[in-house]
Parts: sequence; structure tokens; C-alpha cells
Amino acid sequence: MSHQLGDSHSQPTERPQRRYYLDWLRVFAVLLLFPFHAAAIFYNGELGEFYLQNDRTSLVMDGLVLFIHQWHMPLFFLLSGAATYLALSWRSPQQYVYERMQRLLIPFGFGILVLVPPLVYYHLLSNPSYPNSYLQFYPQFFNGIRPKGNFEWGHLWFVIYLFTFSLLALPFLLYLRRRRAHWQTKLAAFIEKPGAIFWLAVPFAVIEAVLRPRWMGFQNLYDDWANFCLYLLYFICGYLMSADCRFAQAIARHLRAITILAAAFMLVWFGLWQTQSVPERGYSLSYMLYQAFRGANTWLWVMAWLALGQKYLNFNHPVLRYASEAAYPFYLLHPPVLIAIGFYIVQWNAGVMPKFWLICTTSLLGTGVLYEVLIRRYNVPRLLFGLKLLSRPATQPSASSSPDA
Repeated sequence: MSHQLGDSHSQPTERPQRRYYLDWLRVFAVLLLFPFHAAAIFYNGELGEFYLQNDRTSLVMDGLVLFIHQWHMPLFFLLSGAATYLALSWRSPQQYVYERMQRLLIPFGFGILVLVPPLVYYHLLSNPSYPNSYLQFYPQFFNGIRPKGNFEWGHLWFVIYLFTFSLLALPFLLYLRRRRAHWQTKLAAFIEKPGAIFWLAVPFAVIEAVLRPRWMGFQNLYDDWANFCLYLLYFICGYLMSADCRFAQAIARHLRAITILAAAFMLVWFGLWQTQSVPERGYSLSYMLYQAFRGANTWLWVMAWLALGQKYLNFNHPVLRYASEAAYPFYLLHPPVLIAIGFYIVQWNAGVMPKFWLICTTSLLGTGVLYEVLIRRYNVPRLLFGLKLLSRPATQPSASSSPDA
């Protein structure tokens, strides 16, 4: 399925053909947030403590969190970059910037005021001695930045990073849209060679090896250079892969090798984790090699999902049209729903797995009900949650209404 870059003029061209497997993968990535964040309640490890902590942790939950964490957000940013190519193919730069502001900044501001404070409140409330009601707490949310204060942007870090990348990379992306850069054409030709797709793991491995020992991953935007550079590169790679079909073709040809290597790398990584053989953090050769290995592992898993998606998910469906529109509101809304439900479930006298599955299912159901009843049908909530406004009642949202497109 071929995508062609625009001509040398600055006007947007006609819409390229949509790659439905990218939409399915975006929906999959959003739905995966429910088990990921539910498992985080039962996790105890180097990634830090979640808003809620069950009194009993679980090795299975630890493994699930660490497995998903390896590739989940890189996949999100790559899919966002791919959708950016689609958006710039039929929007002018001015339309694109306006659309980014509407779809990202408005939900970000709304989320900071409405969606994130409950997360911090329930975290404080998990301490039985915390005395304040939510109304008493709310003004205190803006007093200082965590960990010294209460203010944070929670899961909205992805939104503000994506907005920053969308503007920061725009001149470069417009250059690629106006003319096929010589190096881009040579890169696509190189990728066509057998095994060449694996060399694309090198820059990601280098970023992890050089930057991760210093910046472990606190997403504050201004002092988070490992994540910033890594996610920006995935964002640009997503754009490039959508701009030239030879990337997707190379990934599809290497499906078996990619999935085998991804599984092997992950097994080795789990072995290091389970045997407590991960080197101590710092600029030592062993730790930098370990982080380079992690970077390659992440790349392999992102490529594996793309390869599997091309093979099994490249089709349209009414479910996809609905889910593509719902994905962004689900991303924004699910944490306060999950934390509010989880706060009460963790207090029950039950095992880890029953609590985990109950939190997953009820938070997914609760988020879906809130979306359907309060958001999908009304323009003001649609604006606040980054959706296109309805000109008339819609029964079948278009897949192109995905907020990343």
C-alpha cells in the first residue's frame, strides 16, 4: 500500500490511502493501558511507585509492567508520527498547527484542571492519616511540583510531548514533504536490502547507551533528554515509514526474523532482571551496553507489532471506525476512572489476580460508559477531549477522526 510524498508546492495534496493496521495498533495500544496501569498497582520495582499500591505485590505483575513498558510509549510515538504524515498530506502547515493546538493543548489544559488532580488526591488518600476532603485538597494541587509539591501532569505528559514534537519537527517534515531528500531516498533503498531493517536499531541503542545513565525517565520535558530524544526519533521514524512504502515492505518481509529476535531479546532481558544481573546505573561500559541492548530490544518489539499488524490487521471495520475516535478520550479519561475504582478494590481481602482483573474490566467498562454518555454525543465535551466537533448527529464516526491524524 503505497504512500507518496507531496510535490514541490506547499499546498496539501489529496489524502493518501489509509493503512488500517496503524489504526488497529493505536486502539490496541490504548486498550493495553488498562492492564498496564492495573498491574502497576501490584508492581514494586525500579520504575517507581504508582498512585495506588496494593499491600501484596506480584512477580507476574512485575513482569507484565516491565514487558509492556519496554515498547509501549515508543509504539505510541511512532504511530503518532505515521499519522502526522497522513495529516500533512492534506492539510496546510497553518491548518496542521491549528489542529494540533485544538486536539492537544485544549485537552491538556482541561486534563490538568480536571483529570489529573484526582490521581494525586487518591494517592494522598491512600495514607489513612490524610485528613482533607477533595474540595480542601484541590487548591493544594497547585502548590509546588512533585515530589516536593502536589502538582504534576500525570499521563498528560504524552500529550505535551507530542505537541512539542509536532511543532519542533514540522520544518523538517515539511522539507521532506516538499521534496524527496536525497538521504531519505538512499535510506529507503538501503532498507530494501535483506537484513538492513535491523540496522535502524542502532540510533535507538546509541541514545539509550549515551543518555539513559544520566536521565532515567522523569517526564518533565525540560530535563528528560533520554526520553525526549528517543521519542522524537520514533516520531520522525513513524513519519518516514508512512512516507515511503519500502519501509513497510521491508518490515513485512522480515516478519519471522523480527518476531524471533524480539522474543529472544526479551527473554534475555527478563533473565537479567530475574537473576538481578542488571549492571549498576552509571557511565560504565557494562551499563551502557545494557542500555544499548534495551534500545535494540525496544526497536525490535515496535517492528514486531508493525509486522504483525500489516499481516493480520490491515482492514477496515465498523468497530475500527468507532474505536479510532474513542481511543484518545479513553487515553485521557482512563486514569482517574481506574484509580478511583482501584482505590476501593485494593482494600478488599482478595488475591492479586481477582483484584487485577476486576480493576481492568470495571475501569474499561466505566470509561466506555462515560465516553458514550457524556463525551461522544456533545460538542463541548468533544472539544475538551480533542475530538472533531459534530456538524450533525453522527452514528458512524470516521476512522480519519483519530486525533493523531
